[in-house]
Amino acid sequence: MDVRSKAAGFTYIGLLVAIVIIGAALAAVGQVWSTEAKREREAELLYRGNTIRKAIGAYVFGPGGGGRYPRELQDMVQDQRSPQAIHYLRRAYEDPMTGQADWTLIRGPDGGIMGVASSSKDTPLKVRGFDIANEYFKDATCYCDWQFIYVPPLRRGVGAAPSILTPSPQVPSPKLPTRR
Repeated sequence: MDVRSKAAGFTYIGLLVAIVIIGAALAAVGQVWSTEAKREREAELLYRGNTIRKAIGAYVFGPGGGGRYPRELQDMVQDQRSPQAIHYLRRAYEDPMTGQADWTLIRGPDGGIMGVASSSKDTPLKVRGFDIANEYFKDATCYCDWQFIYVPPLRRGVGAAPSILTPSPQVPSPKLPTRR
């Protein structure tokens, strides 16, 4: 064997080691990027879910509302119950975890939409540190457990309980935060 042949063999092995190291580094970067992208989608889910919950509340008590939940998400994009159309949502949002308009609709006692949840069965990265409106998302096992439900405030006095507060056996009770 000559010196040239030995040098070529070492160069080849060195090149293979470099490729393996670069591949491992790219895999680690890809994992970090994937996790960061999932965190961004979670933040967007919280934003969109909370926006829809607020829009439901505005719809229920808006002009012509009469304490009724919207029948479809599109009803909050363009509410035709009053002479002038009202827009509680700019558009019907997609579920950021699935990338589709496939929200799980949570129906109220009157059959209208009282909330939404993601249809994704993926496990959330975020399990702690939610704001007070979402504190019951703590330790959820899937995004589908993040239910953005509008619960109207209780009123006292004459006409205290609007029709949407009437209990119904078909509607699951939202997981409300517990006070200690």
